[in-house]
Amino acid sequence: MIEPNRQGEVWVFAEQEDGSLNDVSLELCAKARELADTLGVKVAAALPGWNVRELSYRLIAHGVDRVYCVQDAQLEPYRTLPYARAMCTLIARHRPQIVLFGATPLGRDLAPRVASEMRAGLTADCTDLQIGDYTDPRTKIRHEKLLLQVRPAFGGNIIATIINYDRWPQMATVREGVMALREGDPRRGGEIIEEAVPLSDVDLAVRVIERHREPRRVNLKGARTIVAGGGGVGSRENFALIHELASAIGGAVGASRAAVDAGFIGKEHQIGQTGTTVRPALYIACGISGQVQHRAGMEESAKIIAINRDREAPIFGVAHYGIVGDMRQVIPMMIRAIRERAR
Repeated sequence: MIEPNRQGEVWVFAEQEDGSLNDVSLELCAKARELADTLGVKVAAALPGWNVRELSYRLIAHGVDRVYCVQDAQLEPYRTLPYARAMCTLIARHRPQIVLFGATPLGRDLAPRVASEMRAGLTADCTDLQIGDYTDPRTKIRHEKLLLQVRPAFGGNIIATIINYDRWPQMATVREGVMALREGDPRRGGEIIEEAVPLSDVDLAVRVIERHREPRRVNLKGARTIVAGGGGVGSRENFALIHELASAIGGAVGASRAAVDAGFIGKEHQIGQTGTTVRPALYIACGISGQVQHRAGMEESAKIIAINRDREAPIFGVAHYGIVGDMRQVIPMMIRAIRERAR
C-alpha cells in the first residue's frame, strides 16, 4: 500500500492499441484536468507500449502536463502481466493520488490487477467523478479533497458515491462516453519522460499466438442521429418501426434497458447508465418512459424528440419536442413525411 500523497498527480492510463489512442483516454484527460485544478496538482498520463511516443503530444494537447512513456517491444501487443508491471512500477515511483482507467475491455482487465498489486481500492464503471470532503461518522475525522466516485448500483436502481480515504492511490474505471471529449489544443506544452521498466520471465509468461477482432456492429457513441425504442414499443415485431425510422433518417438504433430486458433487441443497442452514453445531434425516443437511468445516458443530446402515449412520462421533461400519441401511428406518419420530402 502507498501512503496518501496529497501532492500527488492525477493520472490517466493512456490506453492505446496498434498506435492509436482510445477515445476514452482523451475523455479522461479533460476530467483529470478538472480534478487536478481543484486539487492544485498536475495531470499526468501513463503511456506503456511500443513506438508510442508520438501519442504523448496528443495527450498533452488534451490537458496532460506530463507523460510517463514506457517503450518496450514486449509491450506490443497488450498482455495483462507486462502492462500491470509497468503501471505498478510507475505508481510506486511517482506516487499519484488518483489513477483513472477507461472501463473498456482492456481497462477492466488491467485496473483490478493493478489495484490488487498496489493494495488500493478500485471503483468500477463510474459515471461521474468529483472532489469533495468526507467525515467518518465513527471517528469524526474529516478527510478533505477526496475523490468522490459516482456509479450506478443495484442494477442501476440507485446512484452510489464511493470514497476511499485510507488506501491510495484512489483508483476508478470510467465508462466510455460519460465524459465529454473536448477539442485538444496543439499549442499546449508538456513534459515527456522516458521510463524503463524491467520485465521478468514471469511477466512474460503468456505469449500471444494469434489475435482475432470482431468489428463493432453498433456504433452508438459515434452516431449523429439515434432512434431509440423502449418498453412501450410492445414487442420485437413492433421494433421494426424503430429500425425503419432510423433507416429513413440515416440514424442508428438504440434502446432502453426495458426493451433489452424484454428481448426486443440486443444489449449492444442499450443506452443509459448500464449501457452506452450518447450525445447525438438528434435523439428520437419512442415508447421510452424516461427514467433517470435512461436519461443519464442521453440527456446531453443536442435535440431530443419524445413520442409517448403518457403525457406525464418523465421523458418529456428533457425533450425539446414532444408528441403525445401511439408510436405505431406516429412513426409511419413521420416516415412518409421524410420520404416525401426526400423526393
